[in-house]
Amino acid sequence: MESLENQELIVEKPPSISSLKQNDHELQVTAKRTKLLSVFLEPFQWLQMLSSQLNSTFIFGIILVYGLSQGFSGSFSKVVTDYYWKDVQKVQPSVVQIYIGLCYLPSVMKPIWGLFTDAFPIKGYHRRPYFVIAGVAGCVSALMFSLLGKLPIAIALACSVGISAGIAIADVVIDACIARNSIEIRALAPDMQSLCGFCSAAGSLIGYAVSGFSVNHLGPQGALGVLAIPPVLLIVLGFVIYETRSANIRSEKKKVMENVEFTTKGMYKSMKCPQVWKPSLYMYLSLAVSISTHEGQFYWYTDPKAGPAFSQEFVGLIYALGAVASMIGVLIYHKTLKDYPLRNLLFSAQLLYGISGMLDLIFILRWNLALGIPDSFFVITEQCVSHIISKIRWIPMIVLSTRLCPIGIEGTFFALLMCIDSIGSLTSKWGGGIVLHLLHVTRTDFTNLWLVILIRNVLRLATLGLIFLVPKADQSDELIPVDLLRKNSDTSTDDEGLQLVTINEKNQEVA
Repeated sequence: MESLENQELIVEKPPSISSLKQNDHELQVTAKRTKLLSVFLEPFQWLQMLSSQLNSTFIFGIILVYGLSQGFSGSFSKVVTDYYWKDVQKVQPSVVQIYIGLCYLPSVMKPIWGLFTDAFPIKGYHRRPYFVIAGVAGCVSALMFSLLGKLPIAIALACSVGISAGIAIADVVIDACIARNSIEIRALAPDMQSLCGFCSAAGSLIGYAVSGFSVNHLGPQGALGVLAIPPVLLIVLGFVIYETRSANIRSEKKKVMENVEFTTKGMYKSMKCPQVWKPSLYMYLSLAVSISTHEGQFYWYTDPKAGPAFSQEFVGLIYALGAVASMIGVLIYHKTLKDYPLRNLLFSAQLLYGISGMLDLIFILRWNLALGIPDSFFVITEQCVSHIISKIRWIPMIVLSTRLCPIGIEGTFFALLMCIDSIGSLTSKWGGGIVLHLLHVTRTDFTNLWLVILIRNVLRLATLGLIFLVPKADQSDELIPVDLLRKNSDTSTDDEGLQLVTINEKNQEVA
């Protein structure tokens, strides 16, 4: 009996304080591990959610086009071509800005590319051939640039435009899908733009990271050959993308002119709406008024006398860290800002954009040295801040663009809005080149570069006076008139799904 009572007493003995602390510690460790695992898995779960709600091949297309074609090629060529014009062609910075502005022309022509892909099928296909065309144009241009020795300036410009044309055409095909999905699933429009921004920033990070190394070891002209890789993958994409072929090609040809007429009238009618032309005007002016000073700053960065004389690898590192900052900007937008009203968000972003530009002024005047801040640390900080703010400013404008597209002409109309943005960027480049020329900023004279940057910052802040053109609406709201949307949607063509061809499907199609 006594032994049984002792056993009961032992069983009923409460746990000691040390054991409680140990259990509590184990629970905390387990909770931390679970939290870290959930943070790691969250991006993959997000991608899985988008793939299930939209289409897995649509997500794959965004990653390929935005990440590799646009992100990597755009960032890599930015550094390499800067060194090409500076060291190989030995052109003045103001002239380089004019030349680089010409590379925006394929983007300005996006409505034409959109019209071709929407209304002019090739062999019954609307999408496949244009991926192939984009890849061939970019690949041939990059190889000519790299392998033909020092080219005449006119041919070098043609090659640069060819590379840009390949990127622009591929963008148009994916943008049409993004616009359609943004209309049909409005709640996911910010998520789609977050994915586009993240892929573009990730591609830019890789491109910037290897650009300085490539220029140093291959030379500016040899490094341009790397730009042939993304177009080759676009060609492959054009063959593996599944698209339903039109059953009656002759009837399709008869409908081409009808489609062109419908699309043209729809674009004209849509642009007449105040709900469309006002925010479109704001997007153009916010880009055009902020003149570009990039080439003047780049020449100053690498000048051994007037500037800090940054090496090729460090220039690539600066831009690579800026790409990381862009990814942080996308994350900030996705986590905290995608539910804010458009006008409030764009006003705050533009204000920060103008204020952050003053960091360039401090750097050019070398006030950072007076404060004891090294050039390398200051320029990295400046690049990170400016890229975060630029991305937060840019994504809402893209979301706004998708909200302005009527169903039925969404591919061509979104391309038109992107054309307006490209014209704004072109105006910014050429305007900055003119100001650099008027203030006599050259390859060796940077006396007035600070004044050019000051003018740019003042113009950025002046854009705040145009914010009334942006609608007072949430980012998921319907912005265009309902009757216009319904009218266009009633006569719209069938949705064209894009997915990867399986081996069996491809064999059946060939048979």
